[in-house]
Amino acid sequence: MTGHPLQPAPRPVRPRYERERRERAPRRTRRGALVWFVAFVLTVLSVPLSFRGMNDDGPTPIAQLLAFLPWFLVPGWLALLYAVLTRRGLVALWAIAVLAATVGYTLPQGPDAPAGAAERTGKARFRVLTANLHYGDATGALLRTVRRERPQLVSVQECDGRCAEALRSVRMNESYPYRHIIDAPGAGGSALLSTFPLQERGSLPGRLAMPNAVADVAGTRVKIQVAHPMPPRPDALDSWRQELGTLRSYGASRDGTPTIVAGDFNSSQDHAAFRSVLRTGLNDSARLTGQSRTPTWPNGTPLRPMGAQIDHVLVSDPLTAVEAQFLELDGSDHLAVLADVKLF
Repeated sequence: MTGHPLQPAPRPVRPRYERERRERAPRRTRRGALVWFVAFVLTVLSVPLSFRGMNDDGPTPIAQLLAFLPWFLVPGWLALLYAVLTRRGLVALWAIAVLAATVGYTLPQGPDAPAGAAERTGKARFRVLTANLHYGDATGALLRTVRRERPQLVSVQECDGRCAEALRSVRMNESYPYRHIIDAPGAGGSALLSTFPLQERGSLPGRLAMPNAVADVAGTRVKIQVAHPMPPRPDALDSWRQELGTLRSYGASRDGTPTIVAGDFNSSQDHAAFRSVLRTGLNDSARLTGQSRTPTWPNGTPLRPMGAQIDHVLVSDPLTAVEAQFLELDGSDHLAVLADVKLF
């Protein structure tokens, strides 16, 4: 007999090369999946960068992604590291192109402050504060901030009924006798406070209030505008574009009058709609003071270091900013912007 009838037959011995091929197959599958994932990440980065190059904010989610464009560097570098380690030449070239475009667009936009502006004597030097109060929750923090910093002009957004009542108080009337307050619930209200006389009070059309006026600063007429277009949510993208266009028209119609536009623009220098506002001759105080990438939103969250600068104080010649600070406001998801401005 050749063996017991119940004894299992021996397994056939596979050649060594076949065993190695079967062992390598799962590894190749995993590597292939990782290549496709890296390609997907680079695609997600490349599409908004392409719209940025075309000076177009694009549809959702392009407009939202553009707010965080500087942080494209992180996945871009990781993709390049993977490509180098795995010797994926085409992927490496793609990652380098993404990184180069991101760095180029991240560089500061707009002019530097005039040489010696801080030392030169002008007609006036004053402070401009812009603050988003998050549905009025930061009203107390705003009152403490204006008492401490003493800005001459204050642009307030998301000023609800509580906020409007506080700004109309006797104490605030003594500090800011000139006010233009548009009371509305939730995020709809806004206010303009001034120690300078205000004339020609008005408002730009928008779903959120955007009051304006003309201030008498050392005998010079200065136009003041509160900015608060809708955020670029998917359901409000058209309103966001339209209202930033309204702000651009306001800046373009100043007829040589010194102009300040301050507020929550819900847009950064990486948005074409915001850059169109700057092209009217308005300069960002943060850029003039070398701080054009300091994030102002979302404050009070772990994502703050990766946020975007969407709160701005814009000025036109012969105004220039000589200093800018970013201030915490308890209760707000935005940092306030405080700019020291000179009128020449």
